[in-house]
Order: sequence, then structure tokens, then C-alpha cells
Amino acid sequence: MESLKEKILQLKKEKNAVILAHYYQQPEIQEIADYVGDSLGLSQEAKKVNADIIVFAGVHFMAETAKLLNPKKKVLLPDLEAGCSLAESCPPDIFKKFIDAHPHHIVITYVNCSAEIKALSHIVCTSSNAEKIVNSVPENIPIIFAPDKNLGNYINQKTGRKMLLWDGSCVVHEAFSLEKLIALYKEHPDAGIIAHPESENHILETASYIGSTSGMIDYVKRSPKTKFIVATEAGILYKMQEAVPDKILIPAPALEDNTCACSECAYMKLNTLRKVYDCLLHESPEIKVPKKIADKAIIPIQRMLELSK
Repeated sequence: MESLKEKILQLKKEKNAVILAHYYQQPEIQEIADYVGDSLGLSQEAKKVNADIIVFAGVHFMAETAKLLNPKKKVLLPDLEAGCSLAESCPPDIFKKFIDAHPHHIVITYVNCSAEIKALSHIVCTSSNAEKIVNSVPENIPIIFAPDKNLGNYINQKTGRKMLLWDGSCVVHEAFSLEKLIALYKEHPDAGIIAHPESENHILETASYIGSTSGMIDYVKRSPKTKFIVATEAGILYKMQEAVPDKILIPAPALEDNTCACSECAYMKLNTLRKVYDCLLHESPEIKVPKKIADKAIIPIQRMLELSK
């Protein structure tokens, strides 16, 4: 593995490439990345990149967003099959009909969606800035929020809005078992429960902190507590443990019986160190977005980045 890492670092140098990785990637990929972050951080970083090539160790919609922000750069995704159950829960043709049926609504979409969905939107948001983005819309203007109904429901509760929610969700964040979580908490009553807002409401109601992946890391760093049960994709535990080496982190249990007692995104884990090397070596698979879609999709992303400053 070490020699493969060295080869990647050498190739990266030769080709003037950067590796951007999401918190849910394998630890060995996070170790060689130039930047590791959540969707907002990665979007902001992608915009600042000076390299010729961006290797996006994440899922398809993230690499697509990087391409929209860097149309002249080559954007590579180690495995084209690295999709997203949430993004796939919102097919563009059906979503277009949904929008047409509610013509006076502003359309806010969570970044976890395809470029085609972004092209149908007024503003994009991430879990870090969703509340701020929704609050930027005057209260008398109705909002469609897609594709995540759990995040939308959480933001409705936080803002007092009654956004019209698309019925989409992330299979990983809907896999947590409340029954097992309560049993785990009984074993560790001194632990703080922290959760991602893509989780279902009954999980969020148990949490002492709800936030994005980067928000969760910041919270465990600041909190006086020394033990946490973490309800999000288990890949976050690597960077989180790095940030708080003296604290105990326990992954929240999923409904199915699994040996690690945690939920993992199968799509995120499709990327491997070998695939990172191969994609950089062959400069493939390359992410391309048709100009007609890209020209429309970039507008709501730029609006989000402006509002996030």
C-alpha cells in the first residue's frame, strides 16, 4: 500500500493534480488527499483549485459539481459507479413535472443531486448552510425542497417554514435503528449522541447535536464530553478520531446485523487506492457535463457560494 501511495503522490506532482476527498472515503484515500471535507467545503475548495486535474474521491454528483465550478479543468472520478441513493431518488423528468405543478415556488435543492436537477433549481444548499439558504428566501415565497425529505423536515422545524418536500432519502441515514441506539445509549449513558440531518426524525430527536459532517467534527472538538455515539456514515470516524484522539467515538447501530455496528455507504466505498492511481495514470474516467445543462446548473451553485461567504 505504501508504494501505491508513493506512486499516486508522484503522479499527482507530475500531472499537476489535486485529490479532493469526502469524509466518507476510505482512510487510506483521506491520507493522500490534498483536502478532505464535507460537500460545502469541497465545493468551496474545488472553486479555488489551481491544478490542471482534479481527482474527486467521492461520488458522482460531487465530481459533477467540481466540474461545473471548473469547466476548463479535467475532473476524474476513480469509479463511475460511485453514485448516490439520495441523488437517484430524484429523476429529472419526474422532478420537472413536480416543479411545473407548483409554478410559484422557489426551488432549493440539496447538493446531493445530479447536474440536471441543479439546472432546474434556483439555489443549491448543503447540510451546513441549508438553514441560512432557506432563511434568505422571503417568508411569503413558497419553497420546494429536494431531494432529501429528512433534511427538509429538519429545516422546516428549525425555520418554521412549510416547504413542499420531495420524497427522497439516503439509504445509509435511514438505516439507523432507534431500538439499537437506545440500547447502546443505556450501555454508554455518559455519551453524547450526534447526528446528521439526513437521518430520520426519531433519530434526530435523540441527538444533543445535529449538523453536517464538518459541523459534527467541530462539535466533538468543542464539547467537554469525552464519549460520543455518531449517527452518520462511518467514514467520518477516521478524521473525527484524528481531531479528538483522547475521546471515545462509537458508530450508531444500523437496522441490519453488521459486524462493525455502523452504516457505510457502498457507493463511497467503491473508490479504492488502486482506482485513484489508475484514474490518475490513465486520466479516466473523466466527468463531463453537457454545456446546456452546465450553463443552467452553475447558477444556483454560484448563488449558494455567494450566500455562504
